[in-house]
Amino acid sequence: MPHSRPSGPAASAPMPMPAAPCDPDPARPGRRALALAALGLGLPGAARAQGTEAAPGGTLLVPGPEDGLCALWAGRAAASLGLGLGRPAPLRLAVLGGPDGVTAANRFATLDGGEGARFLVLPGTACHVRLTGATRARFEPRSWLPLMVSWHRAVLAGRGPLPGRDAAPLRIAVPSPDAPEAAALALMDHLGLPARAVPGTPEAAYAANEADALVLVGPDPLGAARGLGATPWYHLGTAGEAESVEIPTLGAEGPQAAGILAAVGGMQMHSALVLPNLTPADTVAALRRAALRWAEEERGQARSGLALTGPSAVAAYARLLPEPDATLSYRAWLESRLGWRAA
Repeated sequence: MPHSRPSGPAASAPMPMPAAPCDPDPARPGRRALALAALGLGLPGAARAQGTEAAPGGTLLVPGPEDGLCALWAGRAAASLGLGLGRPAPLRLAVLGGPDGVTAANRFATLDGGEGARFLVLPGTACHVRLTGATRARFEPRSWLPLMVSWHRAVLAGRGPLPGRDAAPLRIAVPSPDAPEAAALALMDHLGLPARAVPGTPEAAYAANEADALVLVGPDPLGAARGLGATPWYHLGTAGEAESVEIPTLGAEGPQAAGILAAVGGMQMHSALVLPNLTPADTVAALRRAALRWAEEERGQARSGLALTGPSAVAAYARLLPEPDATLSYRAWLESRLGWRAA
């Protein structure tokens, strides 16, 4: 298995929007400041000069590519926020880096508290890269405020009923040690069930009878399990989700479980729209009200899973950011079980 995962491309490109095109460098003042002032969206100083209240808005950093899932999600989110705020296109999209979101998150971290981007689309994969200890993740997501989160349910499933501790080792497909799918093997260890890693993509390996258990993530993971002929064993829920009436929920009690479920969260969180921690309270309040419109629109899309705002968004986001002892527990498991250590 490979010992590291390369980062995505670092190039940035604007995504066409009705508003003015993005500045190639969101951190640079000048024409960006003038553009935001003209739109009435950005700098408090510009708003004071015009004698008006600063409106929430600015640039939204989005992981690439321009036609990727994060960019499409960001376009819908920006449009919904605009309608919720009663003004068109309050956010301009700046596409940066690759789909794992690390490059965009690193840039956003350098702009907190300055005149740079005020918003970031953060996929769960970026938080997972940080969970594994990869040094290329140079950001601290605890300092950001989640405004809205697209979240998928997850279940642990396998062939037949949950086996006992004296059963033959279960085969678990692990694409790479630093992939969030490795959490399925960690769950087996946590439950005290014998298991061994095999190479491959979980669903394909299971369908080909090359794996015996897997974590399924999506809007309807119970239906996905039935489609594969698998038996759901545990619901891997979090706050904001209704507990499954069909199977028990595996809680996050203790550092080991919290670290494993944080890895699963790397698959569950499709995208989160986050703000810098120093965003003014009145701006946060206005955006949270506007986010309710986005949640209603997303709930009408079956593919979207759970559209979380407010406390539910905060709770789901926190799943990916466990306490240091839980983070260290998962990193120690990666090294001892799969021989992987972040470079």
